[in-house]
Amino acid sequence: MIRVLVVDDDLMVAKLHSRYVAAAQDFEVAGVAHSGAEALEAVQRLRPDLVLLDVHLPDMDGIEVLRALRAAGLPETDVLMITASRDAETIRGAVRGGALHYVIKPFTQAALHEQLRHYATMRSRLASLGGAAGQPDVDQVFGSRPTVSRLVPKGLDPRTADLVERVLRAHPEGLSAAECAARAEISRVAARRYLEHFTETGRAELSLRYGGTGRPVHRYRWL
Repeated sequence: MIRVLVVDDDLMVAKLHSRYVAAAQDFEVAGVAHSGAEALEAVQRLRPDLVLLDVHLPDMDGIEVLRALRAAGLPETDVLMITASRDAETIRGAVRGGALHYVIKPFTQAALHEQLRHYATMRSRLASLGGAAGQPDVDQVFGSRPTVSRLVPKGLDPRTADLVERVLRAHPEGLSAAECAARAEISRVAARRYLEHFTETGRAELSLRYGGTGRPVHRYRWL
């Protein structure tokens, strides 16, 4: 079993995320903490495999907790950031601090389970590595990450979201909804729904391009 420490200052949210973890195959809740100090103490005492770490905590932020864990020399404990924060500097801090991934609240049980399945797969592949690894072995370890577009709200299809994400990533100069729709071979209305979702969740940015006459064109660019 993969043991998970849930860290969130909101008691009800911590209970909800604990339920999500307990419902995942091969995972169990090792403990729950509601502050940074509690989280650091719990990691030292419980030695969980994975920490679901919130950013907004009453005594210190989650990035400080992440750095403290790394400074304490606990390489066997991995961290998945679970937060409502969309601040770019916080995201950069999570990446530089060694977080496995950054999941924005709110999310569904299925979305968290997908991240947990990826984590279990990564652990298994790391454990199977021999004394020396070739590039294909490394690619397998790093290549199984689910795309962030699969974490979509009810009413949107993860497969279509993946398609729109790939199209947008392939055009760093940005695309209009009509251009994206043509390349993804979906309707313009559908393309706009997914593009707006990516914009609202901070994964894409919207800009206006003004021509000589008429209304400006909305263009979307993957961040």
